[in-house]
Amino acid sequence: MPYQPLKISTEKPVLSWADHDLASAEMQMAKNVASLPFVYKHVALMPDVHLGKGALVGSVIATEDAVIPAAVGVDIGCGMAAIKTPYQAAQLEGKLKQIRSEIEATIPVVFEQNKEADKMVTNWQNWRNFKDLHKGVQKLEGKALKQMGSLGGGNHFIEVCLDTENQIWLMLHSGSRHIGNKLAQCHIGTAKKLAKLANLSLPDPDLAYFVAGTDEFAAYWRDLQWAQNYARFNRDVMMKRFKQIIDKHLGGGKPTKPLLSVNCHHNYAEKELHFGKEVYVTRKGAVRAREEDYGIIPGSMGTKSYIVKGKGNHDSYCSCSHGAGRLMSRTKAKKAYTLDDLIEQTEGVECRKDRGVLDEIPGAYKPIEKVINQQSDLVEVVATLKQVLCVKG
Repeated sequence: MPYQPLKISTEKPVLSWADHDLASAEMQMAKNVASLPFVYKHVALMPDVHLGKGALVGSVIATEDAVIPAAVGVDIGCGMAAIKTPYQAAQLEGKLKQIRSEIEATIPVVFEQNKEADKMVTNWQNWRNFKDLHKGVQKLEGKALKQMGSLGGGNHFIEVCLDTENQIWLMLHSGSRHIGNKLAQCHIGTAKKLAKLANLSLPDPDLAYFVAGTDEFAAYWRDLQWAQNYARFNRDVMMKRFKQIIDKHLGGGKPTKPLLSVNCHHNYAEKELHFGKEVYVTRKGAVRAREEDYGIIPGSMGTKSYIVKGKGNHDSYCSCSHGAGRLMSRTKAKKAYTLDDLIEQTEGVECRKDRGVLDEIPGAYKPIEKVINQQSDLVEVVATLKQVLCVKG
């Protein structure tokens, strides 16, 4: 589906790939961002767009000489990783419960962390510059080391999936853990203080920004890149442990080579070239989709997920959606659905079926097939997956 410009009066237009009308609060949020003087060309909204903090989740914001830390968000570098294995569905028979148990015992979830950092983590080169990070996280080195290789909570997950040819895929969703969250909060606080000191008239306090060339911008950009690297490596560490469990149960412990590996952010910012100019691109709940880029668009547990390849659509700043997007808040989902609904909607999936994950019920999300159909000009689907095991954070 091609984009539609939103009917709002702002200096820069907002192009939307969503086929539904945005609610008034969402329209106002889009208008707030598009009215900022440093926004480049236009703002792009993905099919899964919904309310966020400061900026809409599912928005791509290109800016000139400025960046908005709250638009990037507090889970810096949050994203997905997936590998296609050489194993077939039949090899899982009778093993899912044991595999799930071992994943839960090996990869810490929610607020848990590793008892100690393993060799793979302590040798990571980027730990050498930890002392360069914001002073607000200087005491978190030990925690950050132990959290490397942990899932976190909320909508983070680990899944065993099958594609349409019954090939087994491993997939997970996580970010930069406590250290990334803390770094984001420190810099968002600084941006808000600067805006107050400068008497800036902002449509929303969460749109406070840093200007390129200042010390504050340089400090944020350094910490942002560090946290994005942490998030990517965190997924690599978890995937290594996850794959070892699968190799043990399905391959007798013999390591196998992935047939395809994907690791992509969907909450981050980078400097990129668009329409002949280098700009800062913030993807808040969006995946980069240049030509030949592989991406992951997951559904909720109990529905499908998609491995995609980008088409390099410059109107979207070479981006696509990052998931289905929520239809209702976590609080509303807990009120609207029962435990029986959860059991019914996750039939055939080895996963938790208790009230603790009721807010993640598939019915609380938009239909993923519809979201995929709305971005045929942004990506092509290379694999359609259905999970058979899900570990929730």
